[in-house]
Amino acid sequence: MTIQRQTIVHEGPGGLFESMAVFDDATTGSVPGVLLFPNVMGTKEADFVYAEEVAALGYAVLVADIFGQGNRTTRADEDFGRYMNVVNNDRALLRDRINAAHDVLKGRDEVDAARTAALGFCFGGKCVLDLARSGADIAGGVSFHGVYDAPSFPNAVIRAKLLICHGWDDPIAPPEATVALATELTEAGCDWQIHAYGQTGHAFTDKSVHMPDKGMAYSPHADHRSFRAMKDFLSDLFD
Repeated sequence: MTIQRQTIVHEGPGGLFESMAVFDDATTGSVPGVLLFPNVMGTKEADFVYAEEVAALGYAVLVADIFGQGNRTTRADEDFGRYMNVVNNDRALLRDRINAAHDVLKGRDEVDAARTAALGFCFGGKCVLDLARSGADIAGGVSFHGVYDAPSFPNAVIRAKLLICHGWDDPIAPPEATVALATELTEAGCDWQIHAYGQTGHAFTDKSVHMPDKGMAYSPHADHRSFRAMKDFLSDLFD
């Protein structure tokens, strides 16, 4: 097994985007494809490392750039959410960009275009949900400590199965937001499940985060459990 990274520059709504394909180049034929949507700061090394772990399970991964080529931030930036805010304030643009990324994934030679899924972290979890809400033909999606508010416009028919991995003490997605999401997905007839982790806040998969006073901190237990849940979920989708 030799996991490779390949930078992909592609056109999309609003200009050029720079995503990263991660795959096992020893695999013959096509395998299920997985979109990975990063958090508020955009694509970065931590996303590529996680994508390598997913690719090692037998999938081809595209770490999707949603903000545009060169539009990245760090927590040291005064306004590290500025690129996210552009698409948060224009959910139709977000919908178009995430679907364009899905098209890029399906167009990859190593990907079986009929078998795709999506993962996302924080803002990326919103991307997963909005991709499903758009009616995209993904088999399933996994949101890790995501953001649950629905767009103002009507959803298409949700075809994807959804797994929501959620920290119960997440201040960005409090219990009422979580219940609202469950209600939304139930009314949509979606096949959904929520795994809620106690004593766990936002960003529980992110080893660089330690802000417990703000309800944001890495949790090795929730990280491990959610990875295992994601692994089983993808296996159920594609095996």
